[in-house]
Amino acid sequence: MCDPNLNSPSLTVSREVLRDAMERAGYPDPVIGDAELALMELVVNAWRHGLTASPVVTVVYSGSTLRVTVADRSSELPKHRKYGLLAESGRGLQLIEGLMHRWGVEPQKLGKRVWFELDLVA
Repeated sequence: MCDPNLNSPSLTVSREVLRDAMERAGYPDPVIGDAELALMELVVNAWRHGLTASPVVTVVYSGSTLRVTVADRSSELPKHRKYGLLAESGRGLQLIEGLMHRWGVEPQKLGKRVWFELDLVA
């Protein structure tokens, strides 16, 4: 769980960069909203579970694919957990799987990078 001494992450700049990149590439507004939601999920998870005050967010658009990566300092990989129907959290990976085309995790020397991809569908 998060360290109360860490500052909460600022999502505003990351969301603005993501939105700008997606608008320039021609993604429709509803898809941009889905990507913003997925980004927020990854950043909050990096802060809360990865104990990383300032997760590193990378947004890359190449060809017709957008890739968003969030890096944190925890080596613990994300995993699916079973929660009750009334649980207030724990469904982030399901959300990302449902909204994005692909997602994954890349262990690093220090921590990990969790990413998702969206293809621009003409």
